[in-house]
Amino acid sequence: MTIDPDGTLYTWFRDAARRFPDATAIEVREDALTYHELLALVDRLAAKLVEVTGRRPRAVGLLAARSLPVYAGYLAALRLGAIVVPLNPSFPADRNRSMCAAAGVDVVLTDDVDAPRVIDGGTLTLDGPWRDRLPAAWDVRYDGKNDDVAYVLFTSGSTGTPKGVPIRHSNLAGYLEHCIDRYAVTPGCRLSQTFDLTFDPSVFDMFVAWSTGATLVVPQPADVLTPARFVADRRITHWYSVPSVISLARRLRGLRPGSMPDVRWSVFAGEQLTLAQARDWAVAAPNSVLENAYGPTELTVTCTVYRLPADHDDWPRTSNGTVPIGRAHERLDAVLVTEDGVAGEDGELCVRGGQRFDGYLDPRHDQDRFLRLDGRFVVADTPVRPEHWYRTGDRVRVEDGELVHIGRIDDQVKIRGYRIELGEIESVLREQPAVQDVIVLALPAAGGEIHLHALYTGEVVPAEQLTDAVARRLPEYMVPSTVTAVDAFPVNASGKIDRRRLASELRGRDGA
Repeated sequence: MTIDPDGTLYTWFRDAARRFPDATAIEVREDALTYHELLALVDRLAAKLVEVTGRRPRAVGLLAARSLPVYAGYLAALRLGAIVVPLNPSFPADRNRSMCAAAGVDVVLTDDVDAPRVIDGGTLTLDGPWRDRLPAAWDVRYDGKNDDVAYVLFTSGSTGTPKGVPIRHSNLAGYLEHCIDRYAVTPGCRLSQTFDLTFDPSVFDMFVAWSTGATLVVPQPADVLTPARFVADRRITHWYSVPSVISLARRLRGLRPGSMPDVRWSVFAGEQLTLAQARDWAVAAPNSVLENAYGPTELTVTCTVYRLPADHDDWPRTSNGTVPIGRAHERLDAVLVTEDGVAGEDGELCVRGGQRFDGYLDPRHDQDRFLRLDGRFVVADTPVRPEHWYRTGDRVRVEDGELVHIGRIDDQVKIRGYRIELGEIESVLREQPAVQDVIVLALPAAGGEIHLHALYTGEVVPAEQLTDAVARRLPEYMVPSTVTAVDAFPVNASGKIDRRRLASELRGRDGA
């Protein structure tokens, strides 16, 4: 199936609604709407957003999760040609405020009457029988453009300030067509929505479904912990999640062999997928094609993919026990750049092409993130140009012809699929009066999960005092599991703090 390459997220949804009006578009909690019903609801909600704002909003913040208002609100914002800015009710209010300010949000949609106010402008609260309170449909002609920004997501910043990543509709056209074709998505398919909207794989779930007449099925948080039950109860055909879901389900003994026979496709992304995790899932979903996808937000959801062979005996053996991330999508260029600026088979993965974004909301964040080729790869001057390569910061190696993700070349890590920079946590801790200096390390725990450990010099205070300080500023997944006071940090021969030694000492502690 092809989609209009000059279209937008809204027109791809609208066109599917016109072709398949009676197909089920979304199931969330007790609500199940056909495409015709969802399209009508979106038009009325768009009119309400204009009423609240007094004009067409420039950017709409979505302060809700896993409810019909947030999904209808996403489409209503697109219907108005506005930029979608997903927020998260579990984030500290100050973080949501900073995201709204950076993205220019002028109206926030929420489903919680007690939600904290995060902008000075209007707030639309959709609670109770909210659909009965909507005005007549917005009937102004849609005039969104393919080159408009569709949404802005925020990734962790080492200075303590989140980095806004604007993604245009044009970045999504080739990606969605690639996914629709690769995963054979048609009306009748049922796609899971395990990701929060602040995490860009959610865009795959929504718009691969809504561009084809398929159904988006939204689990609640507890459902994700028991994937086999959710898959069976909701007849899921396409599963997409972070690999840590496998570890959690395995710990709860929720992945019995053959327990998900009807899943056709299983895709994992957001963090390294180990071969052990993949085997557990494959045994539970024996009729599913299993893939490992990779990509930062700046490259529009995923940019490489690897399909595991159907025969487990043919599975690869990699140097670090992870499933390869495969090869770049056909419409993208990818290269591994070594420290001396030449292309090699072990280096930083750099990518360019239609999925690559055009630069951060704050151009200062573009510094050192792009390369140009001038005999050898060198840091590109601003402004960002189409021929420039985006530096992912990931070290990748070619093994048996496939790309294997080895780790970060900087201090970024992924926790439960969210990309964070350890420097952001350190920045918050350094602001505390008791702390002189601090190091945050990310180490694997039992089951393959990553735990954060903070070590600091300064006045000894209760660990809860410091973790509470982090929790007030940063999302829950960025709060360290342990906070420990030390007399001093060890240094290496270069006089730098010896992080490897600290990590080794932590691994030797019970429970680390």
